[in-house]
Amino acid sequence: MPTPHTHGHLPVTDANTLYWEEHGTPDGTPCLVLHGGPGAGAHPGLANLFDPDRHRTVLFDQRGAGRSTPDAGLASTDLATNTTAHLIDDIEALRTARGIDSWLVVGTSWGSTLALAYAQAHPDRVRALVLVAVTTTSAQEVHWLTHTMGRVFPEQWEAFRDAAGPGADPHRLPAAYARLLADPDPAVREDAARAWCRWEDTHMATTAAFTPFLSTRPLDVQLRFARLVTHYWADHAFLPEHHLVQNMGRIAHLPGALIHGRLDISGPADTAWHLSRHWPAATLHIIEGAGHTDKEPHTAATEAIDRLTR
Repeated sequence: MPTPHTHGHLPVTDANTLYWEEHGTPDGTPCLVLHGGPGAGAHPGLANLFDPDRHRTVLFDQRGAGRSTPDAGLASTDLATNTTAHLIDDIEALRTARGIDSWLVVGTSWGSTLALAYAQAHPDRVRALVLVAVTTTSAQEVHWLTHTMGRVFPEQWEAFRDAAGPGADPHRLPAAYARLLADPDPAVREDAARAWCRWEDTHMATTAAFTPFLSTRPLDVQLRFARLVTHYWADHAFLPEHHLVQNMGRIAHLPGALIHGRLDISGPADTAWHLSRHWPAATLHIIEGAGHTDKEPHTAATEAIDRLTR
Protein backbone atom coordinates (compact mmCIF):
# COMPACT_ATOMS: atom_id res chain seq x y z
CA MET A 1 0.00 0.00 0.00
CA PRO A 2 1.43 3.43 -0.91
CA THR A 3 2.61 5.58 1.99
CA PRO A 4 2.00 9.34 1.84
CA HIS A 5 5.00 11.61 2.14
CA THR A 6 2.91 14.21 4.00
CA HIS A 7 -0.55 14.35 5.53
CA GLY A 8 -2.65 16.41 7.92
CA HIS A 9 -6.05 17.74 8.94
CA LEU A 10 -7.51 20.91 7.45
CA PRO A 11 -10.16 22.85 9.42
CA VAL A 12 -13.01 23.96 7.17
CA THR A 13 -16.46 25.42 7.83
CA ASP A 14 -19.11 24.26 10.29
CA ALA A 15 -16.55 22.79 12.74
CA ASN A 16 -15.44 20.15 10.23
CA THR A 17 -11.88 19.00 9.58
CA LEU A 18 -10.70 17.15 6.48
CA TYR A 19 -8.02 14.47 6.55
CA TRP A 20 -5.71 14.79 3.53
CA GLU A 21 -2.52 13.17 2.30
CA GLU A 22 -0.08 13.61 -0.57
CA HIS A 23 1.77 11.02 -2.65
CA GLY A 24 4.32 11.22 -5.45
CA THR A 25 6.62 14.13 -6.07
CA PRO A 26 5.94 17.64 -4.69
CA ASP A 27 7.12 19.12 -8.02
CA GLY A 28 4.87 16.95 -10.16
CA THR A 29 1.62 17.70 -11.97
CA PRO A 30 -1.02 18.29 -9.26
CA CYS A 31 -3.77 15.65 -9.24
CA LEU A 32 -6.79 15.30 -6.95
CA VAL A 33 -8.67 12.07 -6.21
CA LEU A 34 -12.35 12.16 -5.20
CA HIS A 35 -13.45 8.91 -3.57
CA GLY A 36 -16.70 7.07 -3.97
CA GLY A 37 -19.58 6.41 -1.64
CA PRO A 38 -20.41 9.02 -0.54
CA GLY A 39 -18.80 7.97 2.71
CA ALA A 40 -16.29 5.38 1.54
CA GLY A 41 -13.25 7.49 2.42
CA ALA A 42 -10.02 7.78 0.44
CA HIS A 43 -8.28 4.45 -0.11
CA PRO A 44 -4.47 4.84 -0.29
CA GLY A 45 -4.45 2.31 -3.13
CA LEU A 46 -5.91 4.99 -5.40
CA ALA A 47 -2.46 6.59 -5.38
CA ASN A 48 -1.36 3.64 -7.53
CA LEU A 49 -3.24 5.18 -10.46
CA PHE A 50 -0.47 7.79 -10.71
CA ASP A 51 3.21 7.90 -11.60
CA PRO A 52 5.03 8.81 -8.34
CA ASP A 53 7.86 10.39 -10.35
CA ARG A 54 5.59 12.67 -12.39
CA HIS A 55 2.51 13.39 -10.31
CA ARG A 56 1.73 15.20 -7.07
CA THR A 57 -1.33 13.28 -5.91
CA VAL A 58 -3.70 14.61 -3.24
CA LEU A 59 -6.23 12.31 -1.56
CA PHE A 60 -8.68 13.35 1.13
CA ASP A 61 -11.61 12.02 3.12
CA GLN A 62 -14.74 13.98 2.26
CA ARG A 63 -16.70 15.75 4.99
CA GLY A 64 -17.80 13.22 7.64
CA ALA A 65 -16.03 10.28 5.97
CA GLY A 66 -12.93 8.27 6.83
CA ARG A 67 -10.59 10.15 9.14
CA SER A 68 -12.33 13.50 8.72
CA THR A 69 -14.32 14.84 11.66
CA PRO A 70 -16.97 14.82 12.97
CA ASP A 71 -17.77 11.21 12.12
CA ALA A 72 -20.96 11.02 10.04
CA GLY A 73 -21.58 7.54 11.41
CA LEU A 74 -22.49 9.01 14.79
CA ALA A 75 -26.16 9.89 15.26
CA SER A 76 -25.05 13.07 17.03
CA THR A 77 -23.37 14.40 13.86
CA ASP A 78 -25.64 16.89 12.10
CA LEU A 79 -25.58 16.37 8.33
CA ALA A 80 -27.38 19.62 7.48
CA THR A 81 -24.07 21.16 6.42
CA ASN A 82 -22.95 18.11 4.44
CA THR A 83 -24.09 18.71 0.85
CA THR A 84 -22.47 18.80 -2.56
CA ALA A 85 -22.10 22.59 -2.30
CA HIS A 86 -20.22 22.17 0.99
CA LEU A 87 -17.95 19.52 -0.54
CA ILE A 88 -17.14 21.82 -3.48
CA ASP A 89 -16.13 24.55 -1.02
CA ASP A 90 -14.02 22.01 0.88
CA ILE A 91 -12.14 21.07 -2.30
CA GLU A 92 -11.37 24.73 -2.95
CA ALA A 93 -10.20 25.19 0.64
CA LEU A 94 -7.89 22.20 0.25
CA ARG A 95 -6.54 23.43 -3.09
CA THR A 96 -5.76 26.83 -1.61
CA ALA A 97 -4.22 25.37 1.54
CA ARG A 98 -1.90 23.13 -0.48
CA GLY A 99 -0.81 26.03 -2.70
CA ILE A 100 -2.12 24.50 -5.94
CA ASP A 101 -3.34 26.71 -8.79
CA SER A 102 -5.12 24.00 -10.80
CA TRP A 103 -5.15 20.22 -10.97
CA LEU A 104 -6.24 17.15 -12.87
CA VAL A 105 -9.28 15.72 -11.07
CA VAL A 106 -10.03 11.99 -10.87
CA GLY A 107 -13.39 10.81 -9.57
CA THR A 108 -14.56 7.24 -9.04
CA SER A 109 -18.25 6.29 -8.75
CA TRP A 110 -19.86 8.97 -6.53
CA GLY A 111 -16.56 10.82 -6.91
CA SER A 112 -17.35 11.28 -10.60
CA THR A 113 -20.55 13.15 -9.66
CA LEU A 114 -18.58 15.36 -7.29
CA ALA A 115 -15.81 15.89 -9.86
CA LEU A 116 -18.33 17.09 -12.45
CA ALA A 117 -20.03 19.40 -9.95
CA TYR A 118 -16.69 20.85 -8.81
CA ALA A 119 -15.41 21.34 -12.35
CA GLN A 120 -18.61 23.10 -13.41
CA ALA A 121 -18.35 25.40 -10.38
CA HIS A 122 -14.61 26.09 -10.87
CA PRO A 123 -13.63 25.26 -14.47
CA ASP A 124 -10.58 27.53 -14.25
CA ARG A 125 -9.12 25.30 -11.50
CA VAL A 126 -9.40 22.03 -13.45
CA ARG A 127 -6.82 20.96 -16.03
CA ALA A 128 -8.58 17.76 -17.05
CA LEU A 129 -11.01 15.15 -15.69
CA VAL A 130 -10.79 11.37 -15.48
CA LEU A 131 -14.07 9.78 -14.38
CA VAL A 132 -14.37 6.07 -13.56
CA ALA A 133 -17.67 4.18 -13.00
CA VAL A 134 -19.46 7.32 -14.07
CA THR A 135 -22.52 8.57 -12.20
CA THR A 136 -24.46 11.83 -11.93
CA THR A 137 -26.57 10.69 -8.91
CA SER A 138 -29.76 11.66 -10.71
CA ALA A 139 -33.20 10.63 -9.43
CA GLN A 140 -33.35 8.06 -12.24
CA GLU A 141 -29.98 6.55 -11.28
CA VAL A 142 -30.86 6.38 -7.58
CA HIS A 143 -34.22 4.75 -8.35
CA TRP A 144 -32.44 2.21 -10.54
CA LEU A 145 -30.03 1.30 -7.75
CA THR A 146 -32.56 1.09 -4.96
CA HIS A 147 -35.72 -0.13 -6.69
CA THR A 148 -35.48 -1.23 -10.33
CA MET A 149 -32.42 -3.37 -9.56
CA GLY A 150 -34.82 -5.62 -7.68
CA ARG A 151 -35.67 -7.15 -11.05
CA VAL A 152 -32.10 -8.49 -11.22
CA PHE A 153 -31.78 -9.51 -7.55
CA PRO A 154 -35.40 -10.05 -6.46
CA GLU A 155 -34.78 -12.08 -3.30
CA GLN A 156 -32.04 -9.75 -2.02
CA TRP A 157 -34.10 -6.66 -2.85
CA GLU A 158 -37.07 -8.01 -0.92
CA ALA A 159 -34.86 -8.36 2.18
CA PHE A 160 -33.48 -4.86 1.54
CA ARG A 161 -36.99 -3.42 1.26
CA ASP A 162 -38.27 -5.25 4.34
CA ALA A 163 -35.34 -4.02 6.45
CA ALA A 164 -36.47 -0.44 5.75
CA GLY A 165 -39.55 -0.99 7.91
CA PRO A 166 -43.24 -1.76 7.25
CA GLY A 167 -44.18 1.83 6.42
CA ALA A 168 -41.30 2.53 4.04
CA ASP A 169 -42.11 3.66 0.50
CA PRO A 170 -40.35 1.10 -1.75
CA HIS A 171 -39.73 3.89 -4.27
CA ARG A 172 -37.96 6.04 -1.67
CA LEU A 173 -35.79 3.58 0.22
CA PRO A 174 -32.78 5.93 0.66
CA ALA A 175 -34.99 8.32 2.64
CA ALA A 176 -36.38 5.48 4.74
CA TYR A 177 -32.90 4.22 5.55
CA ALA A 178 -31.67 7.75 6.28
CA ARG A 179 -34.35 8.02 8.96
CA LEU A 180 -33.35 4.66 10.48
CA LEU A 181 -29.67 5.65 10.47
CA ALA A 182 -30.52 8.77 12.50
CA ASP A 183 -32.60 6.84 15.04
CA PRO A 184 -31.61 7.34 18.70
CA ASP A 185 -31.59 3.56 19.23
CA PRO A 186 -28.12 2.16 18.36
CA ALA A 187 -29.58 -1.25 17.48
CA VAL A 188 -31.88 0.33 14.86
CA ARG A 189 -28.96 2.23 13.31
CA GLU A 190 -26.71 -0.84 13.27
CA ASP A 191 -29.33 -3.11 11.67
CA ALA A 192 -30.01 -0.48 9.00
CA ALA A 193 -26.32 -0.05 8.22
CA ARG A 194 -25.80 -3.79 7.84
CA ALA A 195 -28.84 -4.16 5.59
CA TRP A 196 -27.80 -1.23 3.41
CA CYS A 197 -24.25 -2.53 3.00
CA ARG A 198 -25.50 -6.03 2.12
CA TRP A 199 -27.55 -4.51 -0.69
CA GLU A 200 -24.58 -2.44 -1.90
CA ASP A 201 -22.47 -5.58 -2.14
CA THR A 202 -25.31 -7.36 -3.95
CA HIS A 203 -25.80 -4.90 -6.79
CA MET A 204 -22.06 -4.59 -7.41
CA ALA A 205 -21.63 -8.38 -7.68
CA THR A 206 -21.98 -8.78 -11.44
CA THR A 207 -18.64 -10.38 -12.30
CA ALA A 208 -16.97 -13.53 -10.98
CA ALA A 209 -14.03 -11.56 -9.61
CA PHE A 210 -16.18 -9.53 -7.18
CA THR A 211 -15.47 -9.91 -3.47
CA PRO A 212 -17.91 -8.35 -0.95
CA PHE A 213 -16.15 -5.46 0.75
CA LEU A 214 -18.76 -3.30 2.49
CA SER A 215 -20.77 -5.88 4.44
CA THR A 216 -17.52 -7.36 5.77
CA ARG A 217 -16.12 -4.07 7.06
CA PRO A 218 -16.18 -3.06 10.76
CA LEU A 219 -19.53 -1.75 11.96
CA ASP A 220 -18.31 1.83 12.38
CA VAL A 221 -17.29 1.88 8.70
CA GLN A 222 -20.68 0.52 7.64
CA LEU A 223 -22.49 3.14 9.74
CA ARG A 224 -20.42 5.97 8.27
CA PHE A 225 -20.87 4.77 4.72
CA ALA A 226 -24.58 4.01 4.97
CA ARG A 227 -25.49 7.26 6.69
CA LEU A 228 -23.71 9.44 4.14
CA VAL A 229 -24.82 7.56 1.03
CA THR A 230 -28.48 7.54 2.08
CA HIS A 231 -28.23 11.24 3.01
CA TYR A 232 -26.98 12.13 -0.48
CA TRP A 233 -29.13 9.67 -2.44
CA ALA A 234 -32.34 10.68 -0.68
CA ASP A 235 -31.80 14.20 -2.05
CA HIS A 236 -30.18 13.22 -5.38
CA ALA A 237 -26.86 14.84 -4.42
CA PHE A 238 -28.63 18.09 -3.49
CA LEU A 239 -28.59 19.07 -7.17
CA PRO A 240 -31.51 20.01 -9.43
CA GLU A 241 -32.51 17.19 -11.75
CA HIS A 242 -30.33 17.03 -14.88
CA HIS A 243 -28.16 19.83 -13.45
CA LEU A 244 -24.84 18.23 -14.38
CA VAL A 245 -25.87 17.36 -17.94
CA GLN A 246 -27.42 20.78 -18.54
CA ASN A 247 -24.23 22.50 -17.38
CA MET A 248 -21.77 20.45 -19.44
CA GLY A 249 -21.20 23.53 -21.60
CA ARG A 250 -19.16 25.02 -18.75
CA ILE A 251 -16.55 22.26 -19.07
CA ALA A 252 -17.02 21.05 -22.65
CA HIS A 253 -13.58 22.48 -23.51
CA LEU A 254 -11.75 20.54 -20.78
CA PRO A 255 -9.89 17.37 -21.78
CA GLY A 256 -11.36 14.31 -20.13
CA ALA A 257 -11.90 10.57 -20.08
CA LEU A 258 -15.09 8.70 -19.23
CA ILE A 259 -14.31 5.10 -18.24
CA HIS A 260 -17.03 2.56 -17.54
CA GLY A 261 -17.41 -1.22 -17.35
CA ARG A 262 -20.02 -2.75 -19.64
CA LEU A 263 -21.15 -5.05 -16.80
CA ASP A 264 -21.36 -2.26 -14.23
CA ILE A 265 -25.10 -2.52 -13.66
CA SER A 266 -24.78 -0.50 -10.45
CA GLY A 267 -24.54 2.42 -12.85
CA PRO A 268 -25.36 1.39 -16.42
CA ALA A 269 -23.08 2.65 -19.16
CA ASP A 270 -25.73 4.93 -20.66
CA THR A 271 -24.83 7.63 -18.11
CA ALA A 272 -21.25 7.80 -19.37
CA TRP A 273 -22.39 7.55 -22.99
CA HIS A 274 -24.94 10.36 -22.59
CA LEU A 275 -22.37 12.64 -20.93
CA SER A 276 -19.94 11.99 -23.77
CA ARG A 277 -22.51 13.37 -26.24
CA HIS A 278 -22.28 16.70 -24.39
CA TRP A 279 -18.49 16.69 -23.94
CA PRO A 280 -16.59 16.92 -27.24
CA ALA A 281 -13.16 17.15 -25.58
CA ALA A 282 -13.59 13.87 -23.67
CA THR A 283 -12.96 10.29 -24.75
CA LEU A 284 -15.35 7.47 -23.85
CA HIS A 285 -14.01 4.02 -22.85
CA ILE A 286 -16.61 1.27 -22.38
CA ILE A 287 -14.68 -1.76 -21.13
CA GLU A 288 -16.24 -5.05 -22.12
CA GLY A 289 -16.61 -7.63 -19.36
CA ALA A 290 -15.78 -5.23 -16.50
CA GLY A 291 -17.99 -4.50 -13.49
CA HIS A 292 -18.11 -1.70 -10.95
CA THR A 293 -15.00 -2.64 -8.97
CA ASP A 294 -12.90 -4.57 -11.48
CA LYS A 295 -9.28 -3.63 -12.16
CA GLU A 296 -9.60 -3.00 -15.91
CA PRO A 297 -11.27 0.44 -15.52
CA HIS A 298 -8.48 1.46 -13.13
CA THR A 299 -5.88 0.38 -15.66
CA ALA A 300 -7.66 2.51 -18.26
CA ALA A 301 -7.68 5.40 -15.77
CA THR A 302 -3.91 5.17 -15.33
CA GLU A 303 -3.47 5.31 -19.10
CA ALA A 304 -5.79 8.32 -19.36
CA ILE A 305 -4.00 10.15 -16.53
CA ASP A 306 -0.66 9.54 -18.23
CA ARG A 307 -1.99 10.82 -21.56
CA LEU A 308 -3.67 13.90 -20.11
CA THR A 309 -0.65 14.98 -18.08
CA ARG A 310 1.98 14.66 -20.82
